[in-house]
Amino acid sequence: MSEERFAKAEFAAWIGIIGNIVLAALKGVVGFMSNSKALIADAAHSASDVAGSFAVLIGLKAAKKPPDKDHPYGHGKAETIAAIIVSILLILVGIEIAISASKAIYAGDLEAPKPLAIAAIIISIVAKEAMFQYKYRLGKRIDSQALIANAWEHRSDVYSSMAALIGVGGAILGGYIDMPVLYYLDPIASIVVAVLILRMGYHLITESLHIVLDHVLHDEDTVELRRCIEKVNGVLSVDDLRAREHGHYVIVDVKLSVNPQITVLEGHDIGKSVKKRLMEQFKHVADVFVHINPYDPGFPYSDQGDSARSASSNMLH
Repeated sequence: MSEERFAKAEFAAWIGIIGNIVLAALKGVVGFMSNSKALIADAAHSASDVAGSFAVLIGLKAAKKPPDKDHPYGHGKAETIAAIIVSILLILVGIEIAISASKAIYAGDLEAPKPLAIAAIIISIVAKEAMFQYKYRLGKRIDSQALIANAWEHRSDVYSSMAALIGVGGAILGGYIDMPVLYYLDPIASIVVAVLILRMGYHLITESLHIVLDHVLHDEDTVELRRCIEKVNGVLSVDDLRAREHGHYVIVDVKLSVNPQITVLEGHDIGKSVKKRLMEQFKHVADVFVHINPYDPGFPYSDQGDSARSASSNMLH
């Protein structure tokens, strides 16, 4: 990870940490003061985001480390592991909120929350949406899976706050019009919040595991890589190409065919040219492994094959 990329990602992580601490404290205090279970659940969601942002920060710091003997491909997957930790935290928080709300509904001892809860929820929605937009766009721009996962946490908080707003608003309305049955909207909103949290956590963990398990890009995603390689002088064909996601970057394994009459040194130079061209043209390509094969056109190396090899032997860097 470049210094500039890490600095931007670290700054975004700290914004999330500070913002979530403030929002969790605000919603927690107001939730207890206003007796709103939905708002307390929303505060727990924000508190889990604090731990999630710290996990992202740790993952970013680990991903910044250069390759070493034990990690020759670098530490890029540290970001994805951080995203998995965030996802697990979301799932655990969702389960706890659902259990707490279900107990409240079963007990039936409910009352209408105070209107102060509405103001806290609206502040949370505005702040969380702003953090989502900032982190998501930055994560896309610098290609950080952990930052994007953390951004979606903020978006899930927006949805959960909206659910809380409906539940709290309905319960408060029940107090004004003397309909105690509407008091149940507050804990029901807590369960809706829990479902949203669980859904988001499941989505993020499946995406992150997909990357951790050495996901190979599909053929349609490697078209530009192939075209770039085919333009390198001396490359007669691209026999095989595999691009593996490794955190925020990609590692390319490619098998090329070159003129069988050239020297080993010339074939090596072609491989070096391919690697250099890919890494210069595609910023997300962190390393390239090139295997050189002798070109086999399917007929004896005579007549027209000789002229083709003669021409290709001059197409070298």
